[in-house]
Amino acid sequence: MGPGIAERLLGARHRTRLTALARTDPHLVAHELADPTPAVAAALADAEVLLTCWGAPRLTGRVLDAAPRLRAVVHAAGSVKHHLTDACWQRGIAVSSAAAANALPVAEYTLAAILFANKGVLHAAQRYRGLRTVHDWHRELGAAGNYRRTVGVIGASRIGRRVIELLRPFDLHVLLYDPYVTDADAIRLGVRPVPLDALCAGSDLVTVHAPQLPATRHLLGARELALLPDGATLINTARGSLVDGAALLPELVSGRLHAVLDVTEPELPPAGSPLYELPNVLLTPHVAGSLGTELHRLADHALDELERHAQGRPFAGPVRPEHLPHSA
Repeated sequence: MGPGIAERLLGARHRTRLTALARTDPHLVAHELADPTPAVAAALADAEVLLTCWGAPRLTGRVLDAAPRLRAVVHAAGSVKHHLTDACWQRGIAVSSAAAANALPVAEYTLAAILFANKGVLHAAQRYRGLRTVHDWHRELGAAGNYRRTVGVIGASRIGRRVIELLRPFDLHVLLYDPYVTDADAIRLGVRPVPLDALCAGSDLVTVHAPQLPATRHLLGARELALLPDGATLINTARGSLVDGAALLPELVSGRLHAVLDVTEPELPPAGSPLYELPNVLLTPHVAGSLGTELHRLADHALDELERHAQGRPFAGPVRPEHLPHSA
């Protein structure tokens, strides 16, 4: 994994459990495998399992040649596309991901954003800071609230499904666009499946949870954004490339739409971007996913998977190569 990550991911109890589950040096972390240090090369030659996380080096055929005993990769994060290669699948290496565990904080962030956006909290807070006087908030926020509003969910991914689950206790209507979800699946999820155009036109708030794929680039472009009702909110915690930023910006500058953006394209907007200053935009630095104490959930999941592997049981979060073309 990348430098500095293991120290945040693994606490003392995780390292203790790791050494109980496997023969390993819990303090040896490989940042480079193509040209490893002698200690890493020796460990790689004997390794049956790799525990990986963000910033993991690519597992090329050359790296795998140096790891003849490797049988599994346990990834303590979401996507494995950055470090797994075809060589891994060709050699029958079993792979686990903590994508389901990492989905939880993203869904929680999204739920908070939905409830605050519908309630007009960001607008009220900024106006209150400027006015600093008695004001008729009931009149100004007369269209706000979470009663019988319509939320459009794009993508029934792990995160999208968890968002849908978290929304169930509230008096909200939920629409879903996902070309891979059948009507029967949507009924089981408790949502109404609709085409993308209908979702955009019929939602007070749209939240994006589709994977980053060539087919989903600028999934929400100028035409789709124009379909959103005046005053609607767009939430993006997926990837910046799913929304055409050049088309979104005029809608935000005009004040017609609101946005909660945890991801953008580029990931760091230019210093002069209006996104930093617009009162109708909540911009956060890609923090919806696991951070702080939430990293320990990823570690716990990975060690649970290592224990399953040691006991000869299947992974709870397996990654299948046939699913990768349609997943994050």
